[in-house]
Amino acid sequence: MPRILRVSHEHDHGHGHDHAVPLNPSRAFALAIGLNLTFVLVEWTFGVLAHSLALIADAGHNLSDVLGLALAWAAVGLARRKPSDRFTYGLGRSSILAALFNAMLLVAAIGGIGWEAVRRMASPPAIQATTVIWVATVGILLNTGTALLFLRDRHHDLNMRGAFLHMAMDALVSLGVVLGGFLVLWTGWRWVDPVLSLLISLLILGSTWDLLKKSFVLTLDGVPHAIDLQAVRVYLAGFHGVRHVHDLHVWAMSTTENALSVHLVMDPEADEPDLVELGHQLQHRFHIDHPTIQVEWGDPLHPCQHGHR
Repeated sequence: MPRILRVSHEHDHGHGHDHAVPLNPSRAFALAIGLNLTFVLVEWTFGVLAHSLALIADAGHNLSDVLGLALAWAAVGLARRKPSDRFTYGLGRSSILAALFNAMLLVAAIGGIGWEAVRRMASPPAIQATTVIWVATVGILLNTGTALLFLRDRHHDLNMRGAFLHMAMDALVSLGVVLGGFLVLWTGWRWVDPVLSLLISLLILGSTWDLLKKSFVLTLDGVPHAIDLQAVRVYLAGFHGVRHVHDLHVWAMSTTENALSVHLVMDPEADEPDLVELGHQLQHRFHIDHPTIQVEWGDPLHPCQHGHR
């Protein structure tokens, strides 16, 4: 029978990770939610006063973004909770579920804006263009500012990417409202506003669809998009003394942390591998924070039952 040594490399949160945004996440989310909730009330009020369905509809859309930000904030808090006897990995996966839900919320919001734009093309309403322009300009400034809170971490944390896309989409929608307002003032063409809204929605759909796919993959324990599984396999196979690699799995524990489990079949003449160094290299090269490595020596006539994987 094979002689098996199981070693789990424990992730050290103090060795150089920097998942923080310019503000810490809680303050960033709190500021973004507070500012946007205030703007929702202002936009809805001026939408009613200016008889602008565009502003009222955008206020409703911004409210959905506030709900999305609140969900992401809650997920960040849950991800920090320590493991328990019930949840031995902690609650980090809640951040993946939040990213998936936020992507779905974005798609629904884009669909709502697109539907409203198509509906308005048939009978564009008259609007108080000057009021619309000023209110939408405030929206551009506010949403751009809050998007910047999540700018730095948008590439390696899907939750932050979702928050960034929410705010960036709002800024672009507000820009479209401003441009539409000016064109209505200059030309009198009422159909400009719904056409611009539809074009912006299609533009944003590309980034949102990417977020939806990535978060869905992580929900099903797929390999995170930033990790090249073949490169990981090649590196492990080339580690000193390793004869064969099998049963290799890589998955996301949260939107910022990845895990690995693998069986390494060693050369019978090889020394025991330096698993601490191997764990550090996996973190440094591939951003794998929690590797669990099963090392095997033994009779080839009694191979590991998982050796075909």
